[in-house]
Amino acid sequence: MPIKIFIDQAHNPQNPNAGAEAGGAREQDINYAVGIRLAELLNADPNFEARTSRAYPEEQLGDSTLASLTARVDAANGWGADYFISIHCNASDIPSASGSEAYVYRPDSEAAALGAYLLAGLAGATGLADRGVMQNSGLYVLRHTYMPAVLMEIGFITNDNDRYLMTADPESFARGLYNGLLAYFGLA
Repeated sequence: MPIKIFIDQAHNPQNPNAGAEAGGAREQDINYAVGIRLAELLNADPNFEARTSRAYPEEQLGDSTLASLTARVDAANGWGADYFISIHCNASDIPSASGSEAYVYRPDSEAAALGAYLLAGLAGATGLADRGVMQNSGLYVLRHTYMPAVLMEIGFITNDNDRYLMTADPESFARGLYNGLLAYFGLA
């Protein structure tokens, strides 16, 4: 049986629930591009089966932020996903803030272990710093999924270098997440 990975390309193309913007780039567009490439890598590997929250870039989920988040969680739970990965871009008032972070519901969890592997994969593929796995039990997608869930902040959209990498080479971010999954499952 393939391992079922649900990939949430976080945020909507427009409000409600649109993401951060900086330097002419939109978080929701980056998240979509990385997520669709990750799904392609996973679906080409017989060890995995992947689904995404957004099938096309303009897909709008829900008519409120809560409805958008609920649609993502319900799709993963309804499918019976084994793991949930939500792809985001970070933002900061500090332009030099850079690197990737993972958020999980509990630090002593399977999700936290997976997050560490995903971060290592991203660092290896992109050269961005691994800023660590952190707990945030307040995030809707981490609280309401039935499976281990990791929210990945793959880079800072407010950092010129991170933003350039994410927009110019989303394939490296997808490959990094894929490599992290391979390593986590002992398939690398």
